[in-house]
Amino acid sequence: MVTLSIVAPVVALGAMGLFFGLLLAVSSKIFHVDQDERLPEITEALPGANCGGCGYAGCSNFASAVIAGEAPCTGCVVGGPEVAAKVAAIMGVEVGAVERKVAHVNCRGGQNAKRKFQYEGIQDCLAASKVGGGPLGCAYGCLGYGSCEQACPYDAIHVVNGVAQVQPDKCKACGKCVTACPRNLIQLVSEKQDVFVCCASKDKGPVVRQNCEIGCIGCTLCQRTCKHDAIHVVDNLAVIDYSKCVNCGECVDVCPRKLILRQSTHSAQPAGPAEA
Repeated sequence: MVTLSIVAPVVALGAMGLFFGLLLAVSSKIFHVDQDERLPEITEALPGANCGGCGYAGCSNFASAVIAGEAPCTGCVVGGPEVAAKVAAIMGVEVGAVERKVAHVNCRGGQNAKRKFQYEGIQDCLAASKVGGGPLGCAYGCLGYGSCEQACPYDAIHVVNGVAQVQPDKCKACGKCVTACPRNLIQLVSEKQDVFVCCASKDKGPVVRQNCEIGCIGCTLCQRTCKHDAIHVVDNLAVIDYSKCVNCGECVDVCPRKLILRQSTHSAQPAGPAEA
């Protein structure tokens, strides 16, 4: 009797295990979904950064979207042209030239910007912006607490002299710094573009002068100098139309505030006082 009381439960458990095993096996056959053989190939070709720069949650999600025709083969901004070519080859399509992009910060105020008060809270740009609109007199400028720096997985952006600056050679254009900036100062631009207005203030000239030593005062000198109709003052701020800009640099030369810069100059030098 003792032996039976031990064996019976074991047999019952074994029978249950066998039953559920068979049930799972049958279910896997009935509900099986064939995986596109290109999915693992494309996933393997991707860099595996899972940065979200493509607009999807991760590399495998992006690969699925490419196969479904919902994302372009060139969508992996981190992988660039090399990865785009591999993905296109797997998909059996041709891909044109892929334009590399880099992040750019539309501000170089930093230590040149006046402060309303000394902020001593959490070292985070969003947190600082919630305290009285932020410690800067300029409501548009870089707060300099490094939220973008913390978000960047490639060590491509750092706060130098109180303002975020990008190292183009390290930037993968994943867009995480763009999302992290509470003042929307960072944008992804073409690597081929050389000239940038490093200011975002839409305040009128006298107000800008009070708040920043190098902010755009809307003087229109750049607008009047440009022979290609590529730069105009809109809402008190110089704005470049990159579809017309030929990177001649004439606006750089005439800007009295020295805030229109070439990309190479901006990446090589920290923000400093305006030149005389």
